[in-house]
Amino acid sequence: MNIIVRIADVIDAPIITEFNAAMALETERLKLDPERLAAGVKALLVDPAKGFYCIAELNGAVVGQLMITYEWSDWRNATFWWMQSVYVLPVYRKQGVFKALYRYIESLACNQGLVCGLRLYVEQENDRALKTYEALGMTRSHYQMMEVGFKMK
Repeated sequence: MNIIVRIADVIDAPIITEFNAAMALETERLKLDPERLAAGVKALLVDPAKGFYCIAELNGAVVGQLMITYEWSDWRNATFWWMQSVYVLPVYRKQGVFKALYRYIESLACNQGLVCGLRLYVEQENDRALKTYEALGMTRSHYQMMEVGFKMK
């Protein structure tokens, strides 16, 4: 299987939007507002300061994606890259698509020079995902995530 991974461009916005909606529905049973989602995807694609998306293609078709956002670490004087919006079409799962995306990001981060690590959120009960990430060399953090949400206008 020849999986090609590349940085996404604004022309990829519709498929990224579609994948994000599918992921939210699958993982959190959440139906996202299509207009807000599309605007959010485009906002990141046109502003590199926010992050970037990577796309995995197989035979010219997009089969997976992930988004990178940034977290500055004053302790390390470097940046963590956060993997978010990870999605692989169900029919292509367990075929190396995420691994190709991960290795691509890992290589970019290591060659960039000021990236001190990769992080991601994962549902605590998502054993399949946890095993996938651990098989790639990731470890569970000792941090617990906390949040407060605000109502968006």
